[in-house]
Amino acid sequence: MLFVRHASTPGMRGARFPSGSEGADPSSLEAAARLTASLSSFETGLAFVSPARAAWETAVAMGFEPVVVAALAEQDHGRWSGLPYEEVAVREPESFARWLADRDAAPHGGESRAAAAERVAHWLDERHEQEGDSDAGRSASGGGRGRAVVVCDVGAIRAALGHALRADPALFDLAPLSLTQLSAAREGWRIGYVNRKAAS
Repeated sequence: MLFVRHASTPGMRGARFPSGSEGADPSSLEAAARLTASLSSFETGLAFVSPARAAWETAVAMGFEPVVVAALAEQDHGRWSGLPYEEVAVREPESFARWLADRDAAPHGGESRAAAAERVAHWLDERHEQEGDSDAGRSASGGGRGRAVVVCDVGAIRAALGHALRADPALFDLAPLSLTQLSAAREGWRIGYVNRKAAS
């Protein structure tokens, strides 16, 4: 399974909480369109995408038909959505500090990081058997393509990595359009690479 962080947005550049509603930067979408040549070992056609507009646009730019998966959405930041991190830290310092320190805290009226990670992990577990069956089928037939492509933002990818490693997902820094590979294994998920820049 290949995770692609979606193209950059004005909110990313402005260090704002994700809202999911803004479109991707045109220049970043042009770069996304050049990524497909690097994905020859992955399934072409459909891509699982988060509900974010930028994820949809990135998948389309890459030549995929997007299939929206609600479980891949970024954490719901409630009243903080779309606001600069720095502004929230000044206006609500205690709530902001609690949100940073406690994965179970949702002082912003939205969703906790733990809850967001749990729904991503649940979806990943559902995919595990299908991904494993796909890999087994390719081995029996001598190869072929079929591994899924997922286009979403950093939170869902961190959650997937955290689930695979049983580690704090906040540890991973992922650039726009970076590639992260997870493969189904008997004991769970095997990580091939993280935050890889594709040849364009």
